[in-house]
Amino acid sequence: MTTHTSNRYSVDPQTAHLFYINGGWSAPVSPASLPVISPATEEVVAQVASGSAEDVDRAVAAARAAFADWSATSTAARARVLGKIHELILERKEAFAQAISLEMGAAIGSARAMQVPLAAEHVRVARDLLSTYRFQTIENGTAIQREPIGVCGLITPWNWPLYQITAKVAAALAAGCTVVLKPSELSPLSALLFAQVVHDAGLPPGVFNLVNGSGHGVGAAMAAHPDIDMISITGSNRAGALVAQAAAPTAKRVGQELGGKSPNILLPDADFAKAVPLGVMAAFRNVGQSCSAPTRMIVPKARLAEVEALAAATANAIIVGDPQSPETVLGPIANEAQFNRVQAMIEAGLHEGAKLLCGGLGRVPGFEKGFYTRPTVFSEVDNAMRIAQEEIFGPVLCIIAYETIDEAVAIANDTIYGLGAHVQSQDLDLARAVASRIRAGQVLLNYPAWNPMAPFGGYKRSGNGREYGVFGLEEYLETKAIVGFGAPDLDR
Repeated sequence: MTTHTSNRYSVDPQTAHLFYINGGWSAPVSPASLPVISPATEEVVAQVASGSAEDVDRAVAAARAAFADWSATSTAARARVLGKIHELILERKEAFAQAISLEMGAAIGSARAMQVPLAAEHVRVARDLLSTYRFQTIENGTAIQREPIGVCGLITPWNWPLYQITAKVAAALAAGCTVVLKPSELSPLSALLFAQVVHDAGLPPGVFNLVNGSGHGVGAAMAAHPDIDMISITGSNRAGALVAQAAAPTAKRVGQELGGKSPNILLPDADFAKAVPLGVMAAFRNVGQSCSAPTRMIVPKARLAEVEALAAATANAIIVGDPQSPETVLGPIANEAQFNRVQAMIEAGLHEGAKLLCGGLGRVPGFEKGFYTRPTVFSEVDNAMRIAQEEIFGPVLCIIAYETIDEAVAIANDTIYGLGAHVQSQDLDLARAVASRIRAGQVLLNYPAWNPMAPFGGYKRSGNGREYGVFGLEEYLETKAIVGFGAPDLDR
């Protein structure tokens, strides 16, 4: 159904009008489609099938029928399939990179260097965990068994389309679950390529199913479905709340990775010449469209002028442009609604009196078409301002000054969110002490390398549950105690 010889977008147009259900490509019950719009040109580049509750029923039935056999497979058998999926993603990495660049505007260099290889890492980690994770332990004659929860409905976002798919799907498959995936209707092309990878890897029919469509048409039906045992959603707070409400009557497990407004505390002894530019680039990675982006830079008041100069110089040097250009660092915002949101928040920052260091309203000069946004840095931001409290999801950085470390921590925690955070200091003991006081699911010290084993998830309104590594695997497992089991069986 797909071709893999071209360096460009390679989903077969016929496949785009189909779903992947029960091991094959299947037409919607009621034919309907949704446009895929390139954020670089604002042109329709594809049409994908749009599903309904009836399509969800078919996918769930297939997943339910496949669950008994898949959950009973050996860990070695599951690892072999995951290994093949990993291999095929890497073989087809250029097709994936081109699809992601087309559908959500990622700079092709970023798609090749981050979006695809980091997505593949989630599959590798899930495969490797199966050789070490103990699904049964025995203490004092009681067996604790970790068993697959069942059929899982997975709802993924548009900002890291393949990365979020593999984070959920690979962990669920490793656990022995069967899945129904609803990718974002705004970036569905890479998901179709992934479905073909799963098919070509030899996953048994019904273990993986994909239904494209809108949140209200497909996502809501999945959340409420009585035969889905778990929903995992990455998305906005509004979407997460709606899914939780729809899931409540069936008491299914709901995992949520939602919004963020992550702080980046630069302690007084930090290397500012290094920490500020890296902080700007971390905030603007993926055009600022990351829920854990450190978009609040919290700095000593005495160093504010220095920070402003460094931040503005870094932002002004960023090349924004055609995502296909190898020189481009940031492509366009991924869709029109998000572009309008970012513009509205920049306007709010100006209205509230924040000091504009660079960027501002409007498209990048020279681009009349496409959702190209100017990298924007505000200083003299009060943490009560909208731009400091609301998730913007674009290349907008707020610089907030503090007098004492206690005040810096208080500012960091003064948010409804608690997903990620950063701390910069040349004194690692001090950085660790500050990190322990921040109410967030993941704290990064001195811009460390990405760790696919580190659990990722939020406090407060950033959601619940964890993804990645062992904790991500365990999200898809139930815990059973068998009391009176007897002596341990260490060969399991």
